[in-house]
Amino acid sequence: MAGHSKFKNIMYRKGAQDKKRATLFSKLSREITVAARAGLPDPAMNARLRSAVMAARKEGLPKDNIERSINKAAGGDADNYEEIRYEGFGPGGVALIVETLTDNRNRTATNVRLGFSKNGGNLGAPGSVSHGFDRMGLVSYPATAGDAEKVFEAALEAGAEDVESNEDGHSIWTTPDALHEVAKALEPVLGEPEGIKLAWRPQTEVTVDEADAGLLLKLIDTLEDDDDVQTVWGNYNVPDDVMEKLG
Repeated sequence: MAGHSKFKNIMYRKGAQDKKRATLFSKLSREITVAARAGLPDPAMNARLRSAVMAARKEGLPKDNIERSINKAAGGDADNYEEIRYEGFGPGGVALIVETLTDNRNRTATNVRLGFSKNGGNLGAPGSVSHGFDRMGLVSYPATAGDAEKVFEAALEAGAEDVESNEDGHSIWTTPDALHEVAKALEPVLGEPEGIKLAWRPQTEVTVDEADAGLLLKLIDTLEDDDDVQTVWGNYNVPDDVMEKLG
């Protein structure tokens, strides 16, 4: 009986992982299509598309899927996706920005609102939290790209605004307009980045205690599991000891 239960648990976990992977692939394909439709369907000539393709390759999206997503946009038969931003508050007063790509704004608005309300949060009005963030470009590198000094010098030379380095990797911040120029200048020194994107950088952070952290992470997971949600940004800081307790 115990063995049977263990088998079912493994199958459940595998199913959950497969679902998350399918959701991720759907989001990546959607971003590629939107990026290709917004500019030229050639990654070499379209910075947003180049970033989307790079992110897709990093996550293992098959080449055929990438080409199919680009061809959809080029052929004019792609779904008409809208970029809609939602803002709200999570447990502990954390500010959250939810970026979506959707072909049905009513469905997306309902799902995002429910995600907030069922997990200790509140959906706010447009602009209710974004004033506490700076819109910036973000180039991400793994820790293996070099030590903090090497990355800082490369970023300074490339025209970046700021650099954050820790054991997990390096975050290089730029102005929005300079994002792709800086990323291109960094490649000869640091190699291909893990990610290039426009981001929301919080001006201040809210440290979340154990009582709120579990519910906050559940809220973020709920939002990120939605096919229409591309990215969730927040001003939260969960201390390492709290993360360890939460597992």
